[in-house]
Amino acid sequence: MAQDQSPLKNTLRPAVFLDRDGTINEQMGYINHISRFQLLPGVAAAIKKLNEAHIPVVVVTNQSGLARGYFPEELLVDVHEKMKQLLAEQGAHVDNIYICPHHPEAQKEQYRLACNCRKPKTGLFIQAAAEMDLDLSRSFVVGDRWSDLKSAVACHATPVLVLTGYGRGDAQYIGPGQEVQPSFVGVDLAAAVQWILAQNDSRQNKDN
Repeated sequence: MAQDQSPLKNTLRPAVFLDRDGTINEQMGYINHISRFQLLPGVAAAIKKLNEAHIPVVVVTNQSGLARGYFPEELLVDVHEKMKQLLAEQGAHVDNIYICPHHPEAQKEQYRLACNCRKPKTGLFIQAAAEMDLDLSRSFVVGDRWSDLKSAVACHATPVLVLTGYGRGDAQYIGPGQEVQPSFVGVDLAAAVQWILAQNDSRQNKDN
């Protein structure tokens, strides 16, 4: 059985999963207008480095504002188009975007459920791994909330905290009481990506 699975295992790639709000763009609460979406400094250059290293970049984001009726689905589409455009202007791209629109207390009935995809649950990560041939155990999850770190540990990826968005406050007030701890804390996504690339190079050297 192990021999049958080995060739498949070798085809799976590590990825970098990114939270959106507070990691890629300015944390402004709910992005309920296109003007409120602003890339954080250095984000495009950091993502470009992952692109150049041929590491898939996957955005995984909770968007309960959709469920709460704070904005329409069309705005979420427009926000992600703006994100892709701003990244493309600096030669960067994300490979996929996975969204959880659910909340148990949603105003809109179609989104009112206790799903398996709202972080810190792992449904979206598992879906991405299946659809994109990713190895979660060799992947990294980067975010500014402890829910991102818990998702990482639950799907056997490496958890990375950034101090943008809610990160600095979470690190000071939430983190000390948590069992789950980040493998690395970066001041921003650029610092996190620098560390991730070093870890990836180290793994490759060991494999060769």
